[in-house]
This record gives sequence, structure tokens and C-alpha cells, in this order.
Amino acid sequence: MRGPFVVRRRGGRADRSPAPRPAGRGASRSLLAVGCGALPVLAFPAPGLWWWAPVALVPWLLLIRTAPGARRAGLDGWSGGFGFMLAMHHWLLPSLHVFLLPLAALLGLLWLPWGWLVRALLGGTPSPVRAAVALLAVPSGWLLIESARSWEGLGGPWGLLGASQWQVPVALRLASIGGVWLVSLLVVAVNTAVVLLVAGPGRRSVGVAGLAACALVAGTAAWGVAAPRESGSVRVALVQPGVFGGPDGPARRLARAETLTRSLAGQRLDLVVWGESGVGADPAGDPVLAARLTALSRAVGAPLLVNVDARGADRPGIYKSAVLVGPAGLTGDRYDKMRLVPFGEYVPARRLLGWVTSAGRAAKEDRRRGTEPVVMSLPARAAGASPLRVGPLICFESAFPDMSRTLARDGADLLVVQSSTSTFQDSWAPAQHASLAALRAAEMGRPVVHATLTGISAAYGPDGHRIGPVLGTDASAAVVRELPLSGTTTAYVRWGDWPLYGALAVVGAVCAAEGAGAFRKPGSTRRGRPARTARG
Repeated sequence: MRGPFVVRRRGGRADRSPAPRPAGRGASRSLLAVGCGALPVLAFPAPGLWWWAPVALVPWLLLIRTAPGARRAGLDGWSGGFGFMLAMHHWLLPSLHVFLLPLAALLGLLWLPWGWLVRALLGGTPSPVRAAVALLAVPSGWLLIESARSWEGLGGPWGLLGASQWQVPVALRLASIGGVWLVSLLVVAVNTAVVLLVAGPGRRSVGVAGLAACALVAGTAAWGVAAPRESGSVRVALVQPGVFGGPDGPARRLARAETLTRSLAGQRLDLVVWGESGVGADPAGDPVLAARLTALSRAVGAPLLVNVDARGADRPGIYKSAVLVGPAGLTGDRYDKMRLVPFGEYVPARRLLGWVTSAGRAAKEDRRRGTEPVVMSLPARAAGASPLRVGPLICFESAFPDMSRTLARDGADLLVVQSSTSTFQDSWAPAQHASLAALRAAEMGRPVVHATLTGISAAYGPDGHRIGPVLGTDASAAVVRELPLSGTTTAYVRWGDWPLYGALAVVGAVCAAEGAGAFRKPGSTRRGRPARTARG
């Protein structure tokens, strides 16, 4: 039944227009959408309620499907997207302060067309065809949003819904087939099927069929996709010096890292890894520092992969670089970080937005970018053995599946992430960041170590399972992890981001069909004549 109408007389004609809705009702609905959009964040670390993800979107979807019009559905999508991004990145408040709000609102716009899509397919009483299409199109629309916001300039792929399932074995197997994208797709599909069960009394059979199809896909991945075949092992040490504040903090942290590294002598190591920005000067231009690092490598009998955050010795500007040091000195292997953290390591459009450095912790000077990925070769420990090939990533870069895939395709046997989340030490950020290494390991079929300055440091085997306990944010220690190697080429390494292309095809087909009138819009069923209510 339609809402009340206001009857006005204009030039002798009765003009019936919908009665205006109270402004407070729209604001309350928007606040409700913000709260619904924030709910999925509980599935991520640190809360880590992974089992919540398959139903976390249901309240938001139910709200959108009841929107009285497409405009309201779009606002519900935007408001929920704002809530999701704000909750997911709330730990950035110390750095961005109030500027986090407009950034979350900007990114939330990506969910506005998704709100239209949800209402078009799930609103009203959907036909069996429309309900079945929703099971494909709603998850596909979500996946396109994740793809769009994965652009580095929009903050990168932090908080992809599939990443919340990093410790679920079946999700790790799915990731080896289609990356984190396939996991996100299945999670949203389950949420959509649950909505059909709850809100569509005449379409529960479609919801049941959708859940059965999701279970079949998950079961096929769990029992039909074998874990990567192991082929040898590698012994890697992770050095985590801990938090050192004050003006002399960097010097004391370097001294602590040296002490921890020397304690590893005699443990038959293949590689020692330090965290991000552990070295504040370029050893290529500092002979004393280079000699100290060389002596450390010689003492432990293994190469040392350090991370330099300093001006280049032979080039202008500041770079973040992974530098390999062997018992004979600098090996010449160096990787410069390619994807930088917006505001943290550079300010986009600095001429326009440079003033934010006075209100937060934004970078005072832009870091320079590297130009290409690098795979480093370590010396073989036994005669006739193949050298171990290492693919380094620096901090934020572990969130990008394509970067790890490039390294795996270039022959990396081991992926190494050097990170530092000391600015966000007491937030959810360290746990969220460390969990990403599990997904990268499962996607690539390669072991991954995540070494940080201040925690959380962790190591994962080629199937994505964690090897040994983590080093928490309160630890100052060095640990050794023996990781299985694997030469298996996963489906994701071979075929790449095929779920994204499939999602694009599905959404494109649905838009074309909707434009041709193939789907009946919500509320298009015949109704009786509306009651005429005179007001005023």
C-alpha cells in the first residue's frame, strides 16, 4: 500500500504528490545503515570472529532491500560503506584525526551503486529468476567494489572480506584457486542466500539451493584441492627488537637487533630477517654501518636481510629498501618499495593537501618509489644444491595479491614481508597485517615470513597454516622457524584474478538485462488505487 498523499489545487487541478517524509526518519535510517555496515569488521582480527562473516552482511542487506526507492537504497549502500570503512580503519585516527571521516565517506561512495543493485534484485517479492540472479550478482557487485578500492591511491586492499577467513582451512584452499577474491565471493553469496531464507517466504527454496551450492564449492575445494607438495625446508630467523621511544630510540633499537641477531649463532640458518625501517642509514654509503652488518652475518653464518629507511647514498630522495648483507659484505641485492602508504609515506597531491601534515602524522617528505620487483638469490648451503630464491615485500605491499603473484611467477621460493606497525601498536592493525601473510602463502603455495620491528611477527607454510607461535607486540626476541618449501604452482598463480573478471561479466550482464526490462522491479506488481488523504 502506498503512503499518504497531499492533495493540492493548482489552477483548478488536483495535484497528488507523496507526503514528505520526516527528516528525522531518514537520518535514523542512515545511522542504522552505518551500524550495519560496521558489523562485518568483527570477523577480522583482533576480534577474530571469523564465523560471523557468513551472516555479517545480512542486517545491511535486509535494510537495503526495504528501501522505499532507488535513491534511498543508494544512500543505505553509501552509509553502510562509510560505516565499514570507518570501523575497518579506525586505528588510523591517531595519524589522520578528523580527516579519516571524509576519507571513509569518499570510499563509502563505492557502495552506492551496490545499494541500487541489492534493491533491484532482492527488494519486494523477488521472482525465482531474480532471486537466483541475486545469488550471483550481489556477491559480484561486492567483489567489484573490493577491486576498485584496492587501487593504492584509494588505500589499497586492506579489509577485503575474504581476508577475515585467514585461519579457516577451506578458505585457504579456495584462496589457492582464486585468491582472496574467491573467498570474498563465497562469503557474500552465503549472506545473500541467508537473506532469501529470512526475507523471502516464497523464495526460500532458492536460498536453500544457494547455500547448497556454496557448500558444494567449499567442499570441493576442501577435499578436491591438494595441499602444496613439500620439497625440502628452509630455516629462517625473525628478529623483533621491540619498542624504543625517544630521540635515541632508533640507535637503541639497532643495538638491540644486533644483540638478538648474535644470539642466533650456531643454529644453521639460511636467512635472518629484520623488520621495516630497522636501519636508519644507507649502508652503501656508510662503511662503518656496512661493516657492522657484515660482521653480524658472519657471526650467524647466514645472510641478513635488513630494511633501510634513508636517503640513498647514490641518488636523491628517501627510499624504503630491503638490502641483503652476506658474510662477505653487501651482496648488491636491493629492493625499493614500490607501493607506498597514502599519507603515511607520501601525501597525494601534496600541493593541495600538504597542510594535513600539520594536523596529523602524515609524511613530512614523500618517499621515492622503486621501479620493479626483485627476487634475491641466497647462496646454496650444500654443494650441488639450488640457491634459495627470496621475494621481498615491504609492509603495506603484503596486502596486494598481485605483487606476491609476480614474485612467485618470477621464481621466488620464499616470500618475506618486512613490516613495522609501531605507530598502531595498541590497535587491531598488527594482528590484521600479520594475518594477510597466511592468505598470500595459500594463494602462492609458498612459505611466507612476516617480520616486524615491534610485533606481530609470524611465519606460515605454503598451505597458509601458521608455523609456531607468533611474537606479540610485547615481545623483544629472535625466533627460528623451519618452513617447508614447495614447488607447486597453484591455480591462482597460474590463472590470476579470474574471479574479478567473472564478477565484471555477471554485473555487466545483469545491467544489460535490467536495461532491457528483463527483471521486474520491486513494487511493480499491480496495486489498487491509492487512498487520497487531505492534509492542511
